[in-house]
Amino acid sequence: MAIARFKDLCLDAGDPAGLGGFYAAVLGLTWEADEYGEAEGVLRGPTPEHAIWVNQVPEPRTVKQRVHFDVYTRDLADLTALGATVLEPQHGDRTWTIMGDPEGGEFCAFLRSEMPPERLHGLGVDCADAEAQATWWSQVYGVPVTANDGYFTLEDVPGMPIRSMDFATVPEPKKVKNRIHWDVTLPDLAPLVEAGATVLRERDHEIRWHVLADPEGNEFCAFTR
Repeated sequence: MAIARFKDLCLDAGDPAGLGGFYAAVLGLTWEADEYGEAEGVLRGPTPEHAIWVNQVPEPRTVKQRVHFDVYTRDLADLTALGATVLEPQHGDRTWTIMGDPEGGEFCAFLRSEMPPERLHGLGVDCADAEAQATWWSQVYGVPVTANDGYFTLEDVPGMPIRSMDFATVPEPKKVKNRIHWDVTLPDLAPLVEAGATVLRERDHEIRWHVLADPEGNEFCAFTR
């Protein structure tokens, strides 16, 4: 039984309009500045769950991102023309190219001659223990885990307009706040905390959501109905 439902994605940026415009072009979404005229905004798609909120932060990217986007593209040249950089070319059995966005954030590009309706293929999540992390989030979302060669996958997450979440074990520990995170909705916070989430900040007069961390410290926001 699911504890929470996927709501949307959030992306930290030094230049929200610049990075938001980049990902709008890459993902086929629409960039909107927020209604208060500040330097933050949102990428919109055909449903509310397609939203990617772009938030301005003072700190630059300094380490490899622990959460990254996997995207589809017809040609890497289309991405580099928008400002992306090739970090690691496709080689051997690896069927994707590791790219950097204009602020240095990593994402993986998968070539397709015919583009699927959704250009955001999935989320990649680095872990100390990928199986444990995938299992924990599978219980939160109420979906099964698929074990692959070296990583673990969640598919068909209710409300998530993304094909998969892939959890992979990496040697380096989490060092800084993630620059990409996801939000969830749920009736009550207690079952999520009882399952192992940590409350980092309660909802208050400044924010209408709770800031939590999963068992490996990955931040996410929870909206209680």
